[in-house]
Amino acid sequence: MTDDETNIDESGSGDGPTDGDSVERDSADSDLADEGREPTISPIERQRSPYTESQVIMSAVKVMAPFVFTFGLFITFHGADSPGGGFQGGAIIAAVILMIAFAFGIEATREWLSNAVVVALAAGGVVVFGGIGVVALALGGNFLEYARLPIKNPVKYGMEAIEIGGIAAIVSGVLVGLFFLLAAGFATAEVNE
Repeated sequence: MTDDETNIDESGSGDGPTDGDSVERDSADSDLADEGREPTISPIERQRSPYTESQVIMSAVKVMAPFVFTFGLFITFHGADSPGGGFQGGAIIAAVILMIAFAFGIEATREWLSNAVVVALAAGGVVVFGGIGVVALALGGNFLEYARLPIKNPVKYGMEAIEIGGIAAIVSGVLVGLFFLLAAGFATAEVNE
């Protein structure tokens, strides 16, 4: 067996460890198995192992993403007057981010779209939703009583602000955040007996 053959990992890609790391990990994992515990893998290692680049998928996502994103915005903006709305549009916009993550890798997408942006998107939507409701309360009406808003056509523009700035932002932020959270995996807690 040559040195090149020993560096090929199980998937056959040749990107496996080049030093004794895998041998040390295997012996440590077998020690854990002897003690009745399962070996632990970091969430990053667990997420990286199944990812393989596909030029077809990457090219398709590059072409489709702008159109799907535009369709999501269309559904969001026309939701007050036609079928659609903030929830549907926000879900489609979040689906664009998921497509990008599946095509280019979850970690690369997470670096491109930081957690701060995702949290700000969801929190900003909550602030818009709550702010419009509180303005109506402050002006003597009920929560989200659009007719009390001090703008021209308050019902129309109040509802559109809720759907576009509130609900669409909340839905897209929460869906993308949940995706990143689930993709990172869960650490199992060890119980000391």
